[in-house]
Amino acid sequence: MKNRDLVIPVTVVIPVKNEESNIGRCLSKLQKFQKVVVVDSGSSDATKDIVAGYGVELVNFSWNGGYPKKRNWMLINYVFKTPWVLFLDADEFVSEEFCNEISRVVERTEIEGFWLNYTNYFLGQPLRFGVPQKKLALFRVGSAYYERIDEDRWSNLDMEVHEHPILTSRAGEIKSKIDHQDFRGIEKFIDKHQDYAKWEAKRYVSIDWSKGAGFLTGRQKFKYKNVTRWWFPLFYFAYSYFVRLGFLDGSAGFAYAFYKTWYFFMIRNLMAEDELKR
Repeated sequence: MKNRDLVIPVTVVIPVKNEESNIGRCLSKLQKFQKVVVVDSGSSDATKDIVAGYGVELVNFSWNGGYPKKRNWMLINYVFKTPWVLFLDADEFVSEEFCNEISRVVERTEIEGFWLNYTNYFLGQPLRFGVPQKKLALFRVGSAYYERIDEDRWSNLDMEVHEHPILTSRAGEIKSKIDHQDFRGIEKFIDKHQDYAKWEAKRYVSIDWSKGAGFLTGRQKFKYKNVTRWWFPLFYFAYSYFVRLGFLDGSAGFAYAFYKTWYFFMIRNLMAEDELKR
């Protein structure tokens, strides 16, 4: 990868921890980008060896349990030599179409950031229906930072997952999709969603609605205003599986909607349990 042509003026940042099942495939798709940086927080598997084999920069990160987490830490401390930064996860794989679209767009735009679209895979199958995944993960260096949430080890998450970049100007959209496919299996899917649920339960309590919660997206506002209601998990299932036609994805579509419904029940129950302890 060291000898690749410098085509796209973007630094790709990939936060990792024990991603030996995914990181090689992720890196193999990134030859056209000017710079690739992997940020590792103490991997104990073969992740670092695989990264070394691709010749990309490896940065070590150690989390102290508070602010900043991995992505903001990079934005604050790393010296970028490209005008753009793209945050990818190790289980996100770009296509040639995606690279070509970014190459065209970033050279001739005044927009500061872009929403990205994803194709989720579950049980080895691409999900064509259901609730679509979008992230604001491509933006000009210095134009955005991930929202600051002062937490005290709410979970084991040392990377911004539900926090999103705060971009003060209008954002565009990249139409070409990224494949989101975790090869670590269903057990890891369940494990990480348990951590996500713990984090979201704590985050809900921390929101100061008197300030308007202007940092939340529309989808987040709806979720956090209703996640404590008994009907919300069932609403999500009905919306994803029926309204958004998730049933057309067959058994994988049903399983994904079921696990996401379980996830929202878990958030609600964690908050109820926390309330009883007070």
